[in-house]
Amino acid sequence: MNKTVNINLAGIFFHIDEDAYLKLQGYLEAIKRSLANSQGSDEIIADIEARIAELFNERVQNNKQVIRIKEVDEVISIMGQPEDYVVDDEMFEDEPDTSYKQKSTTKRKLFRDADNAYISGVSSGLAHYFGIDAVWVRLAWILLVFGAGTGVLLYILLWILVPEAKTTAEKIMMTGEPVNISNIEKKIKDGFENVSQAAKNVSDSVSKAAKNVDIKKGTNSIKSTSRTFFDSLADAVMLLFKVFSKFIGILLIFIGASTLIALIIALFSVGVADIIHIPGFENLDILNVGNTPIWLVSLSVFFAVGIPFFFLFYLGLKILINNLKSIGNIAKFTLLGLWIISIICLIIFGIRQASEHAFNESYIEKTELPVTANDTLIVKMVHSHKFNSKRRHDDFKLTHDDNGNKILYSADIRIMVKSTTDTIATLAVIKNADGRSFDAAISRAKNIDYHFDFKNNTLLLNSYLTTHIKNKFSDQEVDIILYLPENTVVYFNSNTEDYIHYRTHDGHLVSNKSTNHFIKILDNNSKCLDCPDSEEDFNIEVNTPEIKIDSNGIKVESDEIKININSNGIDIQSDR
Repeated sequence: MNKTVNINLAGIFFHIDEDAYLKLQGYLEAIKRSLANSQGSDEIIADIEARIAELFNERVQNNKQVIRIKEVDEVISIMGQPEDYVVDDEMFEDEPDTSYKQKSTTKRKLFRDADNAYISGVSSGLAHYFGIDAVWVRLAWILLVFGAGTGVLLYILLWILVPEAKTTAEKIMMTGEPVNISNIEKKIKDGFENVSQAAKNVSDSVSKAAKNVDIKKGTNSIKSTSRTFFDSLADAVMLLFKVFSKFIGILLIFIGASTLIALIIALFSVGVADIIHIPGFENLDILNVGNTPIWLVSLSVFFAVGIPFFFLFYLGLKILINNLKSIGNIAKFTLLGLWIISIICLIIFGIRQASEHAFNESYIEKTELPVTANDTLIVKMVHSHKFNSKRRHDDFKLTHDDNGNKILYSADIRIMVKSTTDTIATLAVIKNADGRSFDAAISRAKNIDYHFDFKNNTLLLNSYLTTHIKNKFSDQEVDIILYLPENTVVYFNSNTEDYIHYRTHDGHLVSNKSTNHFIKILDNNSKCLDCPDSEEDFNIEVNTPEIKIDSNGIKVESDEIKININSNGIDIQSDR
Protein backbone atom coordinates (compact mmCIF):
# COMPACT_ATOMS: atom_id res chain seq x y z
CA MET A 1 0.00 0.00 0.00
CA ASN A 2 1.52 3.33 -1.14
CA LYS A 3 0.78 6.86 -0.01
CA THR A 4 -0.54 9.40 -2.53
CA VAL A 5 0.30 13.08 -2.81
CA ASN A 6 -1.87 15.88 -4.23
CA ILE A 7 0.01 18.26 -6.50
CA ASN A 8 -0.86 21.34 -8.53
CA LEU A 9 1.05 21.26 -11.80
CA ALA A 10 0.52 24.25 -14.11
CA GLY A 11 -2.83 24.93 -12.49
CA ILE A 12 -4.09 21.34 -12.89
CA PHE A 13 -4.78 19.15 -9.86
CA PHE A 14 -3.37 15.57 -9.85
CA HIS A 15 -3.23 12.60 -7.47
CA ILE A 16 0.25 11.07 -7.65
CA ASP A 17 1.87 8.06 -6.00
CA GLU A 18 4.55 9.02 -3.42
CA ASP A 19 7.33 7.19 -5.31
CA ALA A 20 6.24 8.75 -8.56
CA TYR A 21 6.10 12.17 -6.90
CA LEU A 22 9.69 11.85 -5.62
CA LYS A 23 10.89 10.88 -9.09
CA LEU A 24 9.00 13.75 -10.74
CA GLN A 25 10.28 16.20 -8.13
CA GLY A 26 13.87 15.07 -8.70
CA TYR A 27 13.37 15.40 -12.47
CA LEU A 28 12.08 18.96 -12.19
CA GLU A 29 14.84 19.94 -9.75
CA ALA A 30 17.42 18.60 -12.20
CA ILE A 31 15.88 20.71 -14.97
CA LYS A 32 15.95 23.81 -12.75
CA ARG A 33 19.62 23.24 -11.92
CA SER A 34 20.53 22.78 -15.58
CA LEU A 35 18.71 26.00 -16.48
CA ALA A 36 19.95 28.01 -13.50
CA ASN A 37 22.19 30.27 -15.61
CA SER A 38 19.99 30.36 -18.72
CA GLN A 39 18.16 33.43 -19.87
CA GLY A 40 14.37 33.17 -19.27
CA SER A 41 14.70 30.04 -17.11
CA ASP A 42 11.48 30.78 -15.21
CA GLU A 43 9.44 30.87 -18.39
CA ILE A 44 11.12 27.72 -19.70
CA ILE A 45 10.35 25.82 -16.47
CA ALA A 46 6.73 27.06 -16.52
CA ASP A 47 6.26 25.79 -20.08
CA ILE A 48 7.92 22.47 -19.24
CA GLU A 49 5.55 22.01 -16.31
CA ALA A 50 2.59 22.93 -18.54
CA ARG A 51 3.67 20.32 -21.09
CA ILE A 52 4.12 17.67 -18.39
CA ALA A 53 0.66 18.48 -17.02
CA GLU A 54 -0.77 18.11 -20.52
CA LEU A 55 0.89 14.70 -20.95
CA PHE A 56 -0.38 13.56 -17.54
CA ASN A 57 -3.87 14.75 -18.43
CA GLU A 58 -3.83 12.62 -21.60
CA ARG A 59 -3.07 9.52 -19.51
CA VAL A 60 -5.60 10.10 -16.74
CA GLN A 61 -9.09 8.73 -17.41
CA ASN A 62 -10.79 10.55 -14.54
CA ASN A 63 -9.93 12.96 -11.74
CA LYS A 64 -9.65 10.13 -9.19
CA GLN A 65 -6.98 8.16 -11.02
CA VAL A 66 -3.53 8.14 -9.40
CA ILE A 67 -0.41 8.82 -11.45
CA ARG A 68 2.16 6.06 -11.02
CA ILE A 69 5.86 5.72 -11.81
CA LYS A 70 4.86 4.22 -15.18
CA GLU A 71 3.22 7.46 -16.30
CA VAL A 72 6.15 9.52 -14.95
CA ASP A 73 8.63 7.37 -16.91
CA GLU A 74 6.57 7.79 -20.09
CA VAL A 75 6.53 11.55 -19.70
CA ILE A 76 10.27 11.71 -18.99
CA SER A 77 10.95 9.60 -22.08
CA ILE A 78 9.01 12.12 -24.15
CA MET A 79 10.48 15.25 -22.54
CA GLY A 80 14.05 13.91 -22.38
CA GLN A 81 16.68 13.95 -19.62
CA PRO A 82 18.27 17.30 -18.63
CA GLU A 83 21.78 15.89 -19.02
CA ASP A 84 21.06 14.97 -22.64
CA TYR A 85 21.11 18.65 -23.64
CA VAL A 86 23.63 21.47 -23.59
CA VAL A 87 21.84 24.10 -21.57
CA ASP A 88 24.22 27.05 -21.82
CA ASP A 89 23.92 29.86 -24.38
CA GLU A 90 26.23 28.13 -26.85
CA MET A 91 23.59 25.53 -27.69
CA PHE A 92 21.69 28.20 -29.63
CA GLU A 93 24.71 29.06 -31.75
CA ASP A 94 25.82 25.53 -32.66
CA GLU A 95 23.96 22.62 -34.21
CA PRO A 96 22.46 20.15 -31.73
CA ASP A 97 24.25 16.90 -31.01
CA THR A 98 23.29 14.54 -33.81
CA SER A 99 24.15 11.55 -31.64
CA TYR A 100 21.02 12.13 -29.55
CA LYS A 101 17.95 10.40 -30.90
CA GLN A 102 14.65 12.01 -30.03
CA LYS A 103 12.32 9.54 -28.47
CA SER A 104 9.10 11.05 -29.73
CA THR A 105 7.71 13.20 -32.51
CA THR A 106 4.73 15.48 -32.37
CA LYS A 107 2.16 15.87 -35.12
CA ARG A 108 1.37 19.40 -36.19
CA LYS A 109 -1.65 20.92 -34.49
CA LEU A 110 -3.66 23.79 -35.88
CA PHE A 111 -3.34 27.05 -33.95
CA ARG A 112 -3.52 30.73 -34.84
CA ASP A 113 -0.04 32.27 -34.97
CA ALA A 114 -0.62 35.68 -33.41
CA ASP A 115 3.13 36.48 -33.46
CA ASN A 116 3.11 36.64 -37.28
CA ALA A 117 -0.44 37.88 -37.75
CA TYR A 118 -1.83 40.64 -39.92
CA ILE A 119 -5.38 40.22 -38.60
CA SER A 120 -5.84 37.14 -36.43
CA GLY A 121 -3.02 34.72 -37.33
CA VAL A 122 -5.22 32.23 -39.23
CA SER A 123 -3.05 32.32 -42.35
CA SER A 124 0.20 31.88 -40.42
CA GLY A 125 -1.31 29.00 -38.46
CA LEU A 126 -2.47 27.25 -41.65
CA ALA A 127 0.96 27.80 -43.18
CA HIS A 128 2.63 26.08 -40.21
CA TYR A 129 0.09 23.24 -40.31
CA PHE A 130 0.57 22.51 -44.03
CA GLY A 131 4.29 23.36 -44.06
CA ILE A 132 4.09 26.11 -46.68
CA ASP A 133 4.84 29.80 -46.82
CA ALA A 134 2.14 32.06 -45.36
CA VAL A 135 2.15 34.14 -48.55
CA TRP A 136 0.45 31.33 -50.48
CA VAL A 137 -2.24 30.98 -47.83
CA ARG A 138 -2.96 34.70 -47.88
CA LEU A 139 -3.12 34.61 -51.69
CA ALA A 140 -5.63 31.75 -51.44
CA TRP A 141 -7.80 33.86 -49.12
CA ILE A 142 -7.81 36.67 -51.68
CA LEU A 143 -8.94 34.26 -54.40
CA LEU A 144 -11.70 32.88 -52.16
CA VAL A 145 -12.93 36.34 -51.23
CA PHE A 146 -13.04 37.73 -54.76
CA GLY A 147 -13.65 34.42 -56.51
CA ALA A 148 -16.10 32.09 -54.83
CA GLY A 149 -17.19 34.70 -52.30
CA THR A 150 -16.98 32.29 -49.35
CA GLY A 151 -13.59 33.34 -48.04
CA VAL A 152 -14.89 35.90 -45.52
CA LEU A 153 -17.26 33.46 -43.84
CA LEU A 154 -14.67 30.68 -43.78
CA TYR A 155 -12.02 33.01 -42.37
CA ILE A 156 -14.36 34.21 -39.61
CA LEU A 157 -15.27 30.61 -38.71
CA LEU A 158 -11.59 29.65 -38.44
CA TRP A 159 -10.95 32.79 -36.41
CA ILE A 160 -13.62 31.70 -33.96
CA LEU A 161 -12.96 27.97 -33.86
CA VAL A 162 -9.15 27.74 -34.08
CA PRO A 163 -7.43 28.59 -30.75
CA GLU A 164 -4.46 30.94 -30.54
CA ALA A 165 -1.03 29.47 -29.77
CA LYS A 166 -0.29 31.22 -26.48
CA THR A 167 2.07 28.96 -24.57
CA THR A 168 5.51 27.92 -25.75
CA ALA A 169 4.37 24.29 -25.95
CA GLU A 170 1.49 25.23 -28.25
CA LYS A 171 3.81 27.24 -30.48
CA ILE A 172 6.12 24.23 -30.74
CA MET A 173 3.23 21.86 -31.50
CA MET A 174 2.08 24.28 -34.19
CA THR A 175 5.33 23.68 -36.11
CA GLY A 176 5.28 19.90 -35.55
CA GLU A 177 8.43 19.74 -33.43
CA PRO A 178 8.67 17.50 -30.33
CA VAL A 179 7.65 19.33 -27.17
CA ASN A 180 10.64 18.64 -24.96
CA ILE A 181 13.14 20.55 -22.87
CA SER A 182 15.45 21.39 -25.76
CA ASN A 183 12.78 22.82 -28.04
CA ILE A 184 11.02 24.70 -25.25
CA GLU A 185 14.30 26.31 -24.16
CA LYS A 186 15.25 27.06 -27.77
CA LYS A 187 11.88 28.65 -28.51
CA ILE A 188 12.08 30.90 -25.49
CA LYS A 189 15.71 31.77 -26.26
CA ASP A 190 14.70 32.71 -29.81
CA GLY A 191 12.04 34.94 -28.34
CA PHE A 192 14.58 36.72 -26.18
CA GLU A 193 16.88 37.10 -29.17
CA ASN A 194 14.04 38.56 -31.24
CA VAL A 195 13.30 41.02 -28.47
CA SER A 196 17.01 41.96 -28.24
CA GLN A 197 17.21 42.37 -32.02
CA ALA A 198 14.09 44.52 -32.00
CA ALA A 199 15.54 46.67 -29.25
CA LYS A 200 18.76 47.02 -31.26
CA ASN A 201 16.80 48.02 -34.35
CA VAL A 202 14.94 50.60 -32.32
CA SER A 203 18.23 51.98 -30.98
CA ASP A 204 19.72 52.18 -34.49
CA SER A 205 16.69 53.99 -35.75
CA VAL A 206 16.81 56.66 -33.03
CA SER A 207 19.52 58.66 -34.83
CA LYS A 208 17.66 58.41 -38.13
CA ALA A 209 14.46 59.40 -36.45
CA ALA A 210 16.07 62.60 -35.14
CA LYS A 211 16.53 63.79 -38.72
CA ASN A 212 12.94 63.18 -39.71
CA VAL A 213 11.12 63.88 -36.46
CA ASP A 214 8.12 65.48 -38.04
CA ILE A 215 7.77 62.86 -40.80
CA LYS A 216 8.28 59.92 -38.44
CA LYS A 217 5.97 61.41 -35.89
CA GLY A 218 3.22 61.74 -38.46
CA THR A 219 3.87 58.25 -39.85
CA ASN A 220 3.90 56.64 -36.40
CA SER A 221 0.72 58.50 -35.55
CA ILE A 222 -0.95 57.13 -38.69
CA LYS A 223 0.28 53.59 -37.99
CA SER A 224 -0.81 53.79 -34.37
CA THR A 225 -4.21 55.15 -35.35
CA SER A 226 -4.61 52.53 -38.09
CA ARG A 227 -3.62 49.70 -35.77
CA THR A 228 -5.92 50.98 -33.05
CA PHE A 229 -8.81 51.13 -35.54
CA PHE A 230 -8.30 47.59 -36.85
CA ASP A 231 -7.78 46.25 -33.33
CA SER A 232 -11.04 47.87 -32.25
CA LEU A 233 -12.80 46.54 -35.33
CA ALA A 234 -11.45 43.05 -34.70
CA ASP A 235 -12.53 43.23 -31.06
CA ALA A 236 -16.00 44.34 -32.11
CA VAL A 237 -16.33 41.51 -34.63
CA MET A 238 -15.08 38.97 -32.11
CA LEU A 239 -17.53 40.27 -29.51
CA LEU A 240 -20.35 40.00 -32.04
CA PHE A 241 -19.50 36.41 -32.89
CA LYS A 242 -19.06 35.50 -29.23
CA VAL A 243 -22.52 36.83 -28.50
CA PHE A 244 -23.87 34.97 -31.54
CA SER A 245 -22.19 31.72 -30.45
CA LYS A 246 -23.64 32.11 -26.95
CA PHE A 247 -27.08 32.59 -28.51
CA ILE A 248 -26.59 29.42 -30.56
CA GLY A 249 -25.56 27.60 -27.40
CA ILE A 250 -28.69 28.75 -25.56
CA LEU A 251 -30.84 27.72 -28.54
CA LEU A 252 -29.27 24.25 -28.66
CA ILE A 253 -29.79 23.82 -24.91
CA PHE A 254 -33.43 24.86 -25.21
CA ILE A 255 -34.12 22.52 -28.16
CA GLY A 256 -32.30 19.60 -26.57
CA ALA A 257 -33.87 20.04 -23.14
CA SER A 258 -37.40 20.51 -24.53
CA THR A 259 -37.13 17.38 -26.67
CA LEU A 260 -35.73 15.30 -23.81
CA ILE A 261 -38.49 16.43 -21.45
CA ALA A 262 -41.14 15.62 -24.08
CA LEU A 263 -39.62 12.19 -24.65
CA ILE A 264 -39.51 11.45 -20.92
CA ILE A 265 -43.17 12.45 -20.56
CA ALA A 266 -44.08 10.30 -23.58
CA LEU A 267 -42.12 7.35 -22.21
CA PHE A 268 -43.92 7.43 -18.88
CA SER A 269 -47.34 8.21 -20.35
CA VAL A 270 -47.23 5.58 -23.11
CA GLY A 271 -44.67 2.93 -22.22
CA VAL A 272 -45.33 2.77 -18.48
CA ALA A 273 -49.08 3.05 -19.05
CA ASP A 274 -48.90 -0.04 -21.25
CA ILE A 275 -46.99 -1.99 -18.59
CA ILE A 276 -49.42 -1.21 -15.77
CA HIS A 277 -52.48 -1.16 -18.09
CA ILE A 278 -53.75 2.36 -17.49
CA PRO A 279 -57.22 2.77 -19.08
CA GLY A 280 -57.45 4.92 -22.18
CA PHE A 281 -54.41 3.57 -24.03
CA GLU A 282 -56.19 0.69 -25.75
CA ASN A 283 -56.37 2.65 -29.02
CA LEU A 284 -52.60 2.31 -29.43
CA ASP A 285 -52.96 -1.44 -29.32
CA ILE A 286 -55.39 -1.29 -32.26
CA LEU A 287 -52.58 -0.12 -34.57
CA ASN A 288 -50.09 -2.60 -33.15
CA VAL A 289 -50.80 -5.32 -35.71
CA GLY A 290 -47.45 -7.00 -35.09
CA ASN A 291 -48.21 -7.34 -31.35
CA THR A 292 -44.89 -5.73 -30.39
CA PRO A 293 -44.87 -4.61 -26.71
CA ILE A 294 -45.71 -0.90 -26.61
CA TRP A 295 -43.24 -0.27 -23.77
CA LEU A 296 -40.40 -1.73 -25.86
CA VAL A 297 -41.29 0.48 -28.83
CA SER A 298 -41.50 3.53 -26.55
CA LEU A 299 -38.11 2.76 -25.01
CA SER A 300 -36.51 2.32 -28.44
CA VAL A 301 -37.97 5.62 -29.67
CA PHE A 302 -36.77 7.33 -26.48
CA PHE A 303 -33.15 6.26 -27.03
CA ALA A 304 -33.18 6.64 -30.82
CA VAL A 305 -34.43 10.24 -30.65
CA GLY A 306 -33.27 11.25 -27.19
CA ILE A 307 -29.55 10.41 -27.50
CA PRO A 308 -28.91 12.75 -30.49
CA PHE A 309 -30.79 15.54 -28.71
CA PHE A 310 -28.82 14.85 -25.52
CA PHE A 311 -25.59 15.47 -27.42
CA LEU A 312 -27.20 18.59 -28.92
CA PHE A 313 -27.92 19.74 -25.37
CA TYR A 314 -24.35 18.86 -24.34
CA LEU A 315 -22.95 20.81 -27.31
CA GLY A 316 -24.91 23.86 -26.19
CA LEU A 317 -23.41 23.54 -22.71
CA LYS A 318 -19.91 23.25 -24.21
CA ILE A 319 -20.50 26.48 -26.14
CA LEU A 320 -21.67 28.34 -23.04
CA ILE A 321 -19.20 26.83 -20.55
CA ASN A 322 -15.63 26.76 -21.83
CA ASN A 323 -14.20 24.50 -19.12
CA LEU A 324 -17.12 22.04 -19.06
CA LYS A 325 -15.80 18.61 -18.19
CA SER A 326 -16.22 15.84 -20.74
CA ILE A 327 -18.67 13.03 -19.98
CA GLY A 328 -15.91 10.54 -20.81
CA ASN A 329 -15.37 8.05 -23.61
CA ILE A 330 -17.11 5.23 -21.71
CA ALA A 331 -20.34 7.21 -21.51
CA LYS A 332 -20.05 8.35 -25.13
CA PHE A 333 -19.54 4.83 -26.51
CA THR A 334 -22.28 3.45 -24.24
CA LEU A 335 -24.78 5.99 -25.56
CA LEU A 336 -23.64 5.30 -29.12
CA GLY A 337 -24.21 1.57 -28.59
CA LEU A 338 -27.69 2.18 -27.14
CA TRP A 339 -28.55 4.42 -30.07
CA ILE A 340 -27.46 1.82 -32.65
CA ILE A 341 -29.40 -0.94 -30.84
CA SER A 342 -32.51 1.28 -30.69
CA ILE A 343 -32.32 2.05 -34.41
CA ILE A 344 -31.99 -1.67 -35.22
CA CYS A 345 -34.98 -2.47 -32.97
CA LEU A 346 -37.14 0.20 -34.61
CA ILE A 347 -36.23 -1.13 -38.07
CA ILE A 348 -37.24 -4.65 -36.97
CA PHE A 349 -40.50 -3.32 -35.50
CA GLY A 350 -41.25 -1.41 -38.69
CA ILE A 351 -40.59 -4.45 -40.91
CA ARG A 352 -42.77 -6.58 -38.66
CA GLN A 353 -45.56 -4.01 -38.75
CA ALA A 354 -45.35 -3.61 -42.54
CA SER A 355 -45.39 -7.37 -43.08
CA GLU A 356 -48.87 -7.48 -41.52
CA HIS A 357 -50.11 -5.53 -44.56
CA ALA A 358 -48.29 -7.62 -47.17
CA PHE A 359 -51.46 -9.34 -48.46
CA ASN A 360 -54.87 -7.85 -49.16
CA GLU A 361 -57.56 -10.46 -49.67
CA SER A 362 -61.34 -10.42 -50.11
CA TYR A 363 -64.17 -12.63 -48.92
CA ILE A 364 -67.39 -12.36 -50.98
CA GLU A 365 -70.92 -13.07 -49.79
CA LYS A 366 -73.70 -12.95 -52.41
CA THR A 367 -77.44 -12.71 -51.70
CA GLU A 368 -80.30 -12.72 -54.21
CA LEU A 369 -82.88 -9.98 -53.78
CA PRO A 370 -86.52 -10.35 -54.91
CA VAL A 371 -86.20 -7.48 -57.38
CA THR A 372 -86.88 -8.05 -61.09
CA ALA A 373 -87.16 -5.92 -64.20
CA ASN A 374 -89.61 -3.01 -64.03
CA ASP A 375 -89.51 -3.15 -60.18
CA THR A 376 -88.50 -0.13 -58.12
CA LEU A 377 -85.82 -0.60 -55.45
CA ILE A 378 -85.26 1.93 -52.67
CA VAL A 379 -81.83 1.99 -50.97
CA LYS A 380 -81.22 3.57 -47.56
CA MET A 381 -78.37 3.62 -45.05
CA VAL A 382 -79.00 2.63 -41.44
CA HIS A 383 -76.95 4.80 -39.11
CA SER A 384 -76.02 4.13 -35.50
CA HIS A 385 -75.55 6.85 -32.90
CA LYS A 386 -73.34 4.47 -30.97
CA PHE A 387 -70.92 4.07 -33.86
CA ASN A 388 -71.16 7.68 -35.13
CA SER A 389 -71.25 6.62 -38.78
CA LYS A 390 -73.32 9.30 -40.48
CA ARG A 391 -70.54 9.92 -43.01
CA ARG A 392 -68.14 7.51 -44.65
CA HIS A 393 -64.61 7.39 -43.19
CA ASP A 394 -61.81 4.83 -43.03
CA ASP A 395 -60.84 5.46 -39.40
CA PHE A 396 -61.16 2.73 -36.81
CA LYS A 397 -62.41 3.30 -33.30
CA LEU A 398 -62.77 1.16 -30.22
CA THR A 399 -66.09 0.56 -28.48
CA HIS A 400 -68.11 -2.19 -26.78
CA ASP A 401 -70.97 -4.24 -28.14
CA ASP A 402 -74.21 -4.98 -26.31
CA ASN A 403 -72.51 -7.81 -24.41
CA GLY A 404 -69.68 -5.57 -23.17
CA ASN A 405 -67.03 -7.07 -25.50
CA LYS A 406 -64.42 -4.78 -27.07
CA ILE A 407 -64.92 -4.36 -30.80
CA LEU A 408 -63.56 -2.17 -33.57
CA TYR A 409 -65.85 -0.29 -35.89
CA SER A 410 -65.41 1.73 -39.05
CA ALA A 411 -67.60 3.46 -41.65
CA ASP A 412 -65.44 2.39 -44.59
CA ILE A 413 -68.40 1.28 -46.75
CA ARG A 414 -68.66 1.78 -50.52
CA ILE A 415 -71.74 1.14 -52.73
CA MET A 416 -71.56 0.43 -56.46
CA VAL A 417 -74.31 -0.33 -59.01
CA LYS A 418 -73.91 -2.48 -62.12
CA SER A 419 -76.34 -3.94 -64.62
CA THR A 420 -76.90 -7.66 -65.12
CA THR A 421 -78.63 -9.83 -67.68
CA ASP A 422 -80.08 -11.98 -64.90
CA THR A 423 -83.76 -11.72 -64.14
CA ILE A 424 -83.25 -11.11 -60.44
CA ALA A 425 -81.10 -8.67 -58.49
CA THR A 426 -78.05 -9.78 -56.57
CA LEU A 427 -76.29 -8.11 -53.64
CA ALA A 428 -72.54 -8.87 -53.33
CA VAL A 429 -70.90 -7.94 -50.02
CA ILE A 430 -67.10 -7.94 -50.49
CA LYS A 431 -65.13 -7.92 -47.23
CA ASN A 432 -61.48 -6.82 -47.55
CA ALA A 433 -58.62 -7.03 -45.02
CA ASP A 434 -54.80 -7.15 -44.83
CA GLY A 435 -52.57 -9.83 -43.36
CA ARG A 436 -49.00 -11.10 -43.33
CA SER A 437 -50.12 -14.15 -45.31
CA PHE A 438 -53.00 -15.20 -47.55
CA ASP A 439 -54.64 -17.22 -44.78
CA ALA A 440 -54.28 -14.41 -42.22
CA ALA A 441 -55.82 -11.85 -44.61
CA ILE A 442 -58.75 -14.17 -45.51
CA SER A 443 -59.35 -14.94 -41.83
CA ARG A 444 -59.52 -11.25 -40.94
CA ALA A 445 -61.83 -10.58 -43.90
CA LYS A 446 -64.21 -13.35 -42.81
CA ASN A 447 -64.27 -11.94 -39.28
CA ILE A 448 -65.76 -8.65 -40.48
CA ASP A 449 -69.36 -8.28 -39.29
CA TYR A 450 -71.66 -6.47 -41.67
CA HIS A 451 -75.45 -6.58 -41.80
CA PHE A 452 -78.26 -5.45 -44.12
CA ASP A 453 -82.01 -5.97 -44.37
CA PHE A 454 -84.58 -6.06 -47.17
CA LYS A 455 -88.22 -5.10 -46.58
CA ASN A 456 -90.97 -4.06 -49.02
CA ASN A 457 -88.56 -3.45 -51.89
CA THR A 458 -86.38 -1.34 -49.58
CA LEU A 459 -82.74 -2.30 -49.03
CA LEU A 460 -81.46 -1.17 -45.64
CA LEU A 461 -77.66 -1.12 -45.50
CA ASN A 462 -75.65 -0.62 -42.32
CA SER A 463 -73.35 2.39 -42.55
CA TYR A 464 -70.66 0.68 -40.46
CA LEU A 465 -68.74 -2.56 -40.06
CA THR A 466 -67.42 -4.16 -36.89
CA THR A 467 -64.77 -6.73 -36.01
CA HIS A 468 -63.24 -8.24 -32.89
CA ILE A 469 -60.37 -6.33 -31.29
CA LYS A 470 -58.00 -9.27 -31.80
CA ASN A 471 -58.09 -8.60 -35.56
CA LYS A 472 -56.45 -5.19 -34.99
CA PHE A 473 -56.52 -2.41 -37.58
CA SER A 474 -55.88 -4.25 -40.86
CA ASP A 475 -57.47 -1.86 -43.39
CA GLN A 476 -60.81 -3.64 -43.11
CA GLU A 477 -63.42 -2.32 -45.54
CA VAL A 478 -66.65 -3.46 -47.18
CA ASP A 479 -67.58 -2.99 -50.86
CA ILE A 480 -71.24 -3.48 -51.79
CA ILE A 481 -72.04 -4.21 -55.44
CA LEU A 482 -75.70 -4.11 -56.39
CA TYR A 483 -76.35 -6.04 -59.64
CA LEU A 484 -79.72 -4.91 -61.05
CA PRO A 485 -81.57 -6.36 -64.05
CA GLU A 486 -82.19 -4.11 -67.05
CA ASN A 487 -85.24 -1.80 -66.82
CA THR A 488 -85.10 -1.89 -62.99
CA VAL A 489 -85.64 1.50 -61.33
CA VAL A 490 -83.55 2.32 -58.26
CA TYR A 491 -83.97 5.21 -55.82
CA PHE A 492 -81.07 6.10 -53.48
CA ASN A 493 -81.94 8.01 -50.35
CA SER A 494 -79.95 11.21 -49.67
CA ASN A 495 -78.19 9.54 -46.71
CA THR A 496 -76.39 7.23 -49.19
CA GLU A 497 -74.65 10.08 -51.01
CA ASP A 498 -71.38 9.84 -49.10
CA TYR A 499 -71.15 6.06 -49.57
CA ILE A 500 -71.77 5.73 -53.33
CA HIS A 501 -68.58 4.87 -55.23
CA TYR A 502 -68.65 5.86 -58.89
CA ARG A 503 -66.09 5.00 -61.58
CA THR A 504 -67.15 4.89 -65.21
CA HIS A 505 -64.28 2.68 -66.35
CA ASP A 506 -65.37 0.02 -63.84
CA GLY A 507 -68.90 -0.03 -65.21
CA HIS A 508 -70.55 1.80 -62.32
CA LEU A 509 -73.92 3.25 -63.33
CA VAL A 510 -75.00 5.49 -60.43
CA SER A 511 -73.10 8.47 -59.03
CA ASN A 512 -73.59 10.25 -55.73
CA LYS A 513 -75.32 13.07 -57.65
CA SER A 514 -78.12 10.64 -58.48
CA THR A 515 -79.50 10.45 -54.92
CA ASN A 516 -83.16 11.45 -54.44
CA HIS A 517 -83.85 10.58 -58.09
CA PHE A 518 -85.38 7.57 -59.82
CA ILE A 519 -82.70 5.98 -61.98
CA LYS A 520 -83.58 3.42 -64.63
CA ILE A 521 -80.93 0.75 -65.24
CA LEU A 522 -80.32 0.01 -68.92
CA ASP A 523 -77.77 -2.13 -70.75
CA ASN A 524 -74.46 -0.79 -69.38
CA ASN A 525 -75.97 2.65 -68.84
CA SER A 526 -78.53 4.43 -66.73
CA LYS A 527 -81.19 7.10 -67.18
CA CYS A 528 -82.62 9.57 -64.70
CA LEU A 529 -86.44 9.54 -64.93
CA ASP A 530 -87.24 12.62 -62.86
CA CYS A 531 -84.24 14.88 -63.47
CA PRO A 532 -84.63 18.31 -65.13
CA ASP A 533 -83.62 18.42 -68.80
CA SER A 534 -80.35 20.16 -67.91
CA GLU A 535 -79.43 17.32 -65.61
CA GLU A 536 -80.66 14.37 -67.68
CA ASP A 537 -77.29 13.45 -69.11
CA PHE A 538 -76.64 10.50 -66.82
CA ASN A 539 -76.40 7.89 -69.57
CA ILE A 540 -73.20 5.97 -69.92
CA GLU A 541 -73.06 4.13 -73.22
CA VAL A 542 -70.55 1.45 -73.90
CA ASN A 543 -70.27 0.72 -77.65
CA THR A 544 -67.13 -1.16 -78.51
CA PRO A 545 -66.47 -1.27 -82.32
CA GLU A 546 -65.29 -4.40 -84.08
CA ILE A 547 -61.79 -4.08 -85.51
CA LYS A 548 -60.40 -6.52 -88.12
CA ILE A 549 -56.85 -6.37 -89.47
CA ASP A 550 -55.64 -8.75 -92.23
CA SER A 551 -53.81 -8.76 -95.57
CA ASN A 552 -56.72 -6.98 -97.25
CA GLY A 553 -56.49 -3.96 -94.93
CA ILE A 554 -58.20 -2.63 -91.81
CA LYS A 555 -61.95 -2.76 -91.11
CA VAL A 556 -63.69 -0.96 -88.24
CA GLU A 557 -67.41 -1.60 -87.78
CA SER A 558 -69.90 -0.34 -85.20
CA ASP A 559 -73.63 0.23 -85.11
CA GLU A 560 -73.33 3.72 -86.54
CA ILE A 561 -70.17 3.84 -88.65
CA LYS A 562 -68.03 1.63 -90.88
CA ILE A 563 -64.46 2.36 -91.90
CA ASN A 564 -62.54 0.36 -94.56
CA ILE A 565 -58.86 1.09 -95.20
CA ASN A 566 -57.16 -0.86 -98.06
CA SER A 567 -55.11 -0.37 -101.21
CA ASN A 568 -58.00 1.47 -102.87
CA GLY A 569 -58.05 4.18 -100.18
CA ILE A 570 -60.30 5.01 -97.23
CA ASP A 571 -64.05 4.30 -97.32
CA ILE A 572 -66.23 5.72 -94.50
CA GLN A 573 -69.96 4.94 -94.23
CA SER A 574 -72.24 6.38 -91.53
CA ASP A 575 -75.88 5.66 -90.62
CA ARG A 576 -76.41 9.24 -89.46
